[in-house]
Amino acid sequence: MTSIFTLETPTVLIDLDIVEANIQRTQTLFDTLGIGFRPHIKTHKIPLLAEWQLKHGAIGIAAQKVSEAEVFAAAGCTDILLCFNLLSPAKIARLRALMDQAHLTTVADNLTVVRALSAGMAGSATPLDVLVECDTGMHRCGVQSPQAACDLAQAIATAPGLRFAGLMTYPAANATAQVQSFLTAARDLCIATVGHCDIISGGGTPSLMEAGLSPILTEYRAGTYIYNDRSLVARGACTLADCALTVLATVVSRPTDTRAVLDSGSKSLTSDLLGLTGYGTILGHPDAQITGLSEEHGHVTLPTPTFSVGDKVQIIPNHACPVSNLVTQVTFHRSGTVIRQADVAARGCVT
Repeated sequence: MTSIFTLETPTVLIDLDIVEANIQRTQTLFDTLGIGFRPHIKTHKIPLLAEWQLKHGAIGIAAQKVSEAEVFAAAGCTDILLCFNLLSPAKIARLRALMDQAHLTTVADNLTVVRALSAGMAGSATPLDVLVECDTGMHRCGVQSPQAACDLAQAIATAPGLRFAGLMTYPAANATAQVQSFLTAARDLCIATVGHCDIISGGGTPSLMEAGLSPILTEYRAGTYIYNDRSLVARGACTLADCALTVLATVVSRPTDTRAVLDSGSKSLTSDLLGLTGYGTILGHPDAQITGLSEEHGHVTLPTPTFSVGDKVQIIPNHACPVSNLVTQVTFHRSGTVIRQADVAARGCVT
């Protein structure tokens, strides 16, 4: 048996016991609520973990980019929601090609995207399902009102090669009441005008435990829940014990009694702050603060001289998702014993 602490650093570790517990707990929640659960694979980018999620009862997966969908369709995923506006004819052609392998659904929040999707689907025997993306308070993509959602639904329903399939939102945290109000009004308008609104897709790990307060939803998407991270601990969405992804690093320098340097910088820990102070939590050392990152160095401030050169530490990053995209492989372990390495198959899939 090989201990994780014998591994070369920096390396990304995945605790499979925690992963399995996170998958089971979340799937049980949505089974109890009677809401379909669609995990977002952009967090882990590993087909084996998607397979576990589907075996536990997920209705399909969500992906952010066509290249991610291609990887997971090739691995056998047969129901994929692509949560991103597509404009490029080349990308739409790739999406159309994937429809021979899986049921594909995508989104739109403006007429230009609808026209591009329709042009790309010209002559297709099977229409492409399209959800209207709604901005329910996150202020990212999405139509700005229920009436605008209805208007775009009408445009999709009449566009050759497309089928209006429903509504989608990625909400702000703690905005459940706003989600319910917006989507209920939009659904009612769409049914009155188009005749149906089959899917109402919500999402987000930060709001996951509040999903039951939005009974309008037919499905829910979440990605980070499988690993969790420091930002979710800070939000109260999980505990440190629920965090499956850590970065193993080595103390390579102790320039002063109150400063240490790790061999894990921005190339292995994300530089995302997400409103937090510092760049990660070092397990077992709550007073140590990762106060800065350069490419290959993590700069740690210590109130007392806790570390020695050569010590190895595990870091829970602020945001797990970017870390997955920084490495080609991760190491699966159970209770600190190495199980195997796994390729991050969709790493770098940003087109």
